[in-house]
Amino acid sequence: MNHFPAFLDLDGRRCLLVGGGEIAARKLRLLLKARAVVTVVAPQVGDEIADLAARGEARWIRRGFAPEDVSGQAVVLAATGLAEVDELVAAAAHAAGRPVNVVDRADLSSFIVPAIVDRDPVVVAISTAGTAPVLARRLREQIESLLPAGLGRLARLAGSFRGAVRANLADGNARRRFWERFFDGPIAERILAGDERGARERMLALVNGRVAADEFSGGVAIVGAGPGDPDLLTFRALRLMQRAEVVVYDRLIGPAILDYVRRDAERVCVGKSPGRRGWTQDEINALMLRHARAGRQVVRLKGGDPFVFGRGGEELAFLRRHGIPVEVVPGITAAGGCAAYAGIPLTHRDHAQAVTFVTGQGKDGDPDLDWAALARARQTLVIYMGVAAAGRIAARLVEHGLAPTTPVAVIENGTHPDQKVVFGTLDRIETVVRANGIRGPAVIIVGEVVRLSDAVAAMPAPARALAG
Repeated sequence: MNHFPAFLDLDGRRCLLVGGGEIAARKLRLLLKARAVVTVVAPQVGDEIADLAARGEARWIRRGFAPEDVSGQAVVLAATGLAEVDELVAAAAHAAGRPVNVVDRADLSSFIVPAIVDRDPVVVAISTAGTAPVLARRLREQIESLLPAGLGRLARLAGSFRGAVRANLADGNARRRFWERFFDGPIAERILAGDERGARERMLALVNGRVAADEFSGGVAIVGAGPGDPDLLTFRALRLMQRAEVVVYDRLIGPAILDYVRRDAERVCVGKSPGRRGWTQDEINALMLRHARAGRQVVRLKGGDPFVFGRGGEELAFLRRHGIPVEVVPGITAAGGCAAYAGIPLTHRDHAQAVTFVTGQGKDGDPDLDWAALARARQTLVIYMGVAAAGRIAARLVEHGLAPTTPVAVIENGTHPDQKVVFGTLDRIETVVRANGIRGPAVIIVGEVVRLSDAVAAMPAPARALAG
């Protein structure tokens, strides 16, 4: 470790910034966020620094740097981009014993300004010791995506109750267990969801001993995992997957998604597999109920969105009837994800003013649908679980007036690395499915928007005709 990581308290302390360009402006923003008292020395400055100086948020001395400028400064930053000036600033700071940072000159600096993730008062700093600043920025972007925006509010709430918790729990181990449960519990979830008042009220009741034992009881989160690509998981889904003690998931949830689940969580696959007896919905409901009543945090992980042909509504109603706290986290639908990855817009002002999602499976076989409404022009039809019944569905749509030459796309394993997209027309879709070995999971998209796919546009003319 070439540099010792530390955080400086600059609140109300004098800091010197030499330079007036865009890089200097970025450093000034950081210093002002740390509530430093900043003096900028530069013959000329950009509009941002000039505006801040005009508002009295920083002091601007309109001249070149002089070595005596470093006197009395808590830290010195040089951002002129002029080697001779930056070297002069560094030499003066070193001679006066002042910490100095020279932008892009680690050899002249006594400290490094890291890439920062700011969730005040939570701050994450990433440094590559000046060797690869672009890498540090990339790491910052990745960490930014993992940390909820309300993390600072959560830290401030916890900080405001530290004294009260210490007074009620003298034993250090007991306090540690309390805070572990707090940060993984419903009070933390409340504040991350924006309910700061409700979280504070529950915390007051908790530390005063007025909360029933079920404050940290079990609950269920019904979470949409999206169509398969883990990059499409929502931030909230990731947080809940990392906190879950039990994860109940379907067969369509692949290893790439499960890799994001907390490693010591119990995992239960309740999906149906060919040749094996699948779990009934009643058995899945009973499983979630049992774990939640035992005080565990359960994530019910479903492909796509749990409220779009995912039976999430049935599970929500069941759990609520039994008094279990339930949260629903939406996911990117299979229709939206698959269509986007295939380059097919589901709506388009010239081709489709509506989009309809239907299932290709009815409760007792073929779906009982309003075929006349589905066969209307200028709309997009997305069929879930329709591969096995593709021929029968196409026949009903043609029977009710949809043109046999309407273009169709079948997307298998959408958003996965092995995604397969095949094209055809409504009257030939069963042949296209069979010829290409499509077995699912797949969605079928019917409508003029299919012509807009980049894959169709790239086809030679005869193939385009076949594809609609």
